[in-house]
Amino acid sequence: MQKGEMIPLDFTRLQLLDKFWAPRQETNRRTTLHIQYKNLRQLGSIAAIDPDYHTDRPGARHIYRDSDIAKWLEAASYTLATSPDSALESQIDEVIELYAKAQGPDGYLNTWFTVMEPHLRFTNLRDRHELYCAGHLMEAAVAHFRATGKRRFLDICCRYADYLDTVFGTGEGRMRGYPGHEEIELALVKLYEATGHKRYLKLASYFIDERGQKPHYFDIEAEKRGEDPRRWRRDYRYNQSHIPVREQTEVTGHAVRAMYLYCGMADVARHTGDRSLAEACRTLWHDLVRKHLFITGGIGQSKENEGFTFPYDLPEETAYCETCAAIGLVFWNHRLLHLFGEGQYADCLERGLYNGTISGMALSGDRFFYTNPLASLGHHHRQEWFTCACCPGNISRLVASVGQFFYSTGDDKIWVHLYAQSRASLPVGDEEVLIEQETDYPWDGTVIMRLSLARPHTFTLALRIPGWCRQHAIKISGTDIGGGETEMSPAVVYRSGYAELTREWHDGDLVELRLAMPVERVRANPAVRQANGKIVLQRGPIVYCLEETDNPYTPLTRIAIPRKAPLSAHFAPDLLGGVSVITGPAEVVVRDEARDEAAAVGSWDGLYTTDLPQTEQVTIKAVPYCVWDNREPGEMLVWLQEGI
Repeated sequence: MQKGEMIPLDFTRLQLLDKFWAPRQETNRRTTLHIQYKNLRQLGSIAAIDPDYHTDRPGARHIYRDSDIAKWLEAASYTLATSPDSALESQIDEVIELYAKAQGPDGYLNTWFTVMEPHLRFTNLRDRHELYCAGHLMEAAVAHFRATGKRRFLDICCRYADYLDTVFGTGEGRMRGYPGHEEIELALVKLYEATGHKRYLKLASYFIDERGQKPHYFDIEAEKRGEDPRRWRRDYRYNQSHIPVREQTEVTGHAVRAMYLYCGMADVARHTGDRSLAEACRTLWHDLVRKHLFITGGIGQSKENEGFTFPYDLPEETAYCETCAAIGLVFWNHRLLHLFGEGQYADCLERGLYNGTISGMALSGDRFFYTNPLASLGHHHRQEWFTCACCPGNISRLVASVGQFFYSTGDDKIWVHLYAQSRASLPVGDEEVLIEQETDYPWDGTVIMRLSLARPHTFTLALRIPGWCRQHAIKISGTDIGGGETEMSPAVVYRSGYAELTREWHDGDLVELRLAMPVERVRANPAVRQANGKIVLQRGPIVYCLEETDNPYTPLTRIAIPRKAPLSAHFAPDLLGGVSVITGPAEVVVRDEARDEAAAVGSWDGLYTTDLPQTEQVTIKAVPYCVWDNREPGEMLVWLQEGI
């Protein structure tokens, strides 16, 4: 570890005891993992890992099925690390042995190509997901190794990576290719971190550096297949290979692919010290958050390319916002946080975590959103499974390992990025510090941290002051020591979004952080044409929405919240697992029943009128966006009309 380096805390060192994440982790363990395993079994996908398995069942083998299985393996391994389960461990071991049998003598491992298209190996990297599946298998192998200490799966994937290292690269006889769907770049870095073998980091760097070089590899391989690359229905912005990555200044194309690529770029930059790659990440991040980021932390505006369109295009009902893309955004911002040490990346990570990612899973843990629109007419619901089942496994692995995002440590520093009722054991130099957080965050902004140490120790405790917070106060053992950058104190230094407390800490010290958490009206840049004249209700990190079941005034777009209307929040322990709700006065346009009847029979006067609308006063109730569609089906709306 280098001086000043920020190292993310191993999630096994943190125990979540809160009302938000802890129940979701338990549901993930008890329900979600079993739903995934059941579906992969019923589909025949797990049995089909065995190359001797013969089946005509549709979908049992598919070009991306290894990735679905790998995500389950990763999520299950993370769960084993914190909740030992012999039955789950046996299921994992069984699947790993099937992969051991499926691996070729040269180390190649892909259950589709080995059985279905062995003659087409590495002939269509653009479309066929070979390296994408390889990456997810490697991620799962590293997770399993870290969780259990067993090397079986890790060694299998190291053999595969060693083989790929002989196939790809700039050396004589090697292919100058790279994946159409990124993922292997970040996975190879994880493999490097687990093994120390620098060839994996070097191969990850190659895949990133080669991307977008000319002559374009995807043109070359298409011509070898006898295809005219100009007839491909997309362009290379779709998979971020239109130009070399260091020259890219705008987020483009398929959002999940983009996030995985950017994760790999950040990883390689951090391990190699490549500043040009780091600055490319920073440039792309600024483009995303300034022009393409939904208020919920979702990304990807269009279904057509499952990704980005043009700046400030942020639709509501048609917003794509794939769950996997929001998860990728969280992963990328976690890496940027450790690359640059700036709280703005933790702000973006938190927005995604508490809104655009976790909305992808029902509170029951057995149904999932693929896409997460910001408005619904009542027909958008979670499903148990999908033909392309990338999202269930992705949200499951995120929930199982969410503890990794809360803390980081250095040789003489602890960073607290996120807040939740929890216990964490943190290494600082040669010492261990136990931090117990007492808080109802994200529903309340008061956080009390108790520090336990074997002996007095001097280090810096850096508390993130979220970007959404306008006022805060800090006390140490009852003494006020800070409350904002205008009230400087020798005891606190504000730097990069963190309040840094450097002192000799003693066993039993209490740190109290109070984050003001009023209900706020958030407005968009006026360039966002869909949001002009509208507001979003937000409190702390939580974005709110209206649901028809609480507000029977369809269409919900009839509702307007006056600019000076008082809005209040209260905790509802029996609603949606326990959430804070926002209530307050609003105006709703009264529907003219006579005009509705006229419209029903086709009268011109029924559709349009010059009459001023009549309104009535109502009380609205808003619930967190992340828990919508867990009750009666109906309309949903995030962006609300703002009245005078």
